[in-house]
Amino acid sequence: MSLKKQAISGMIWTYSQQFGSQLITFVVSLVLTRLILPEEFGLIGMIAIFMGIGTALFDGGLTSSLIRSKDLNQDDYSTVFYFNFAGSVIMYLILFFIAPLIAKFYHQPALIKLTRVYGITFILAAFGAVQNTILTSELKFKKQAMISLPAIIISSSVGLWMAYYDYGVWSLVGTALINALLTSLFLWFSSSWYPTITFSKEKFRKHFHYGYKLTLSSVLDIIFTNIYQIVIGRFYSAAQVGYYTRANTLMMLPVGNVSAALNRVVFPLFAQVQNDIPRFKKAYKQIMQMVLFIITPVIVIMAFLAEPLILFLFGQNWLPVVPIFQIICFTGILYPIHLYNLLVLQVKGRSDLFLKLEVAKKILLSVILAISFFFGFYALLWGQLIFSIVALIINTHFAGNMLMYKTSEQLKDIFPIFLLIIPMGSILLIFNYLLTEYNLLIQLFVGASAGAISYFGIAWLFKFETINDIKNLIKKNDTSN
Repeated sequence: MSLKKQAISGMIWTYSQQFGSQLITFVVSLVLTRLILPEEFGLIGMIAIFMGIGTALFDGGLTSSLIRSKDLNQDDYSTVFYFNFAGSVIMYLILFFIAPLIAKFYHQPALIKLTRVYGITFILAAFGAVQNTILTSELKFKKQAMISLPAIIISSSVGLWMAYYDYGVWSLVGTALINALLTSLFLWFSSSWYPTITFSKEKFRKHFHYGYKLTLSSVLDIIFTNIYQIVIGRFYSAAQVGYYTRANTLMMLPVGNVSAALNRVVFPLFAQVQNDIPRFKKAYKQIMQMVLFIITPVIVIMAFLAEPLILFLFGQNWLPVVPIFQIICFTGILYPIHLYNLLVLQVKGRSDLFLKLEVAKKILLSVILAISFFFGFYALLWGQLIFSIVALIINTHFAGNMLMYKTSEQLKDIFPIFLLIIPMGSILLIFNYLLTEYNLLIQLFVGASAGAISYFGIAWLFKFETINDIKNLIKKNDTSN
């Protein structure tokens, strides 16, 4: 199969998996927000950073090394498997013993038991990590979708049952545990690879040399991605953490899922063309423009229609989410640009530069956070946006050097997409005003339709190149079928 056909097939199945799983998760979360209080969602948000760090550390970046490496054998896979399993056990034990300290920091005694039970997902996830990595490197995304979707459906059903019978926050924990367990079991039953009693020090050093820098970068990113939950949880309230977490989750629904689904296809494909700079640059440019072209109108529409959207989805109890969500949306638009610039560094094997950039950016974020903290809760959110803009310039500069694709050139290529926000935003403001007295569903449907028509209509009128790229992608897909 050609590279283009692999990309098309991969995109179809990763989007099917990503959007299918997220649609189920999102629908379940809508029900859970009616059954679980914001304070209880906030408790999960408080420990998210510890779960994220543990997951990054037990993997050590070794699975990423497997994806980009060639000529792998049984020794490679078994070595990474045993490292992951041992690492997951160690991470769980650490989390188990520091749980009282976490609870004391947040002044939430309930976090002790909650953290200790939730941490079991480390061990469950580690069992299937290598099998999942093999499927990714072989571009078997259809098989991944057939594994993940049933696991999500079953675990979500159990979570809903628990919430209905007043298990509260434990319904969220139960959902995560059952999903991790079923996913790993399904991966084992469907995989043709199984570990042997082999651990190669040579293979470990090879993968660890690449992976540990990515791991340190990931840990830094997780810490500072979740640092707002830490600050809010420590100095404000569990409910405020719940509001922030819900706003961030809603924003990441389109942004994170489009980017993550495409990322699983793009990473192995980029790895195949990493030494062909003109081809690499062209692929990067087209993907960046297509992702932004699709994500931007979705985020802008959600931001302008935030109040009816939040009320319709979550109810009156979650109305404080609205202003938080609107600010976060501006940051979300920039997310794919960050992601794909950093992906270039990973594919080119520059995990050393990746780590240095992450350290520098986190120092910058610390300064911005320290300054904005003194001006109140919403200043923290605006500070997050300022950091994202500065970090964007840094990421595009260094990744651009590797692709012969300067920051100014990148911004020039995506600037027309951002210009489309102005007329679309104006249309949304007008319809927001005119539809105030109508019910929420009408406000959302008419407002979103008007915004989308204005955005894509103007893009078509001015003959945006990205529209042709999308058309060509669809035609190639029809041909390949």
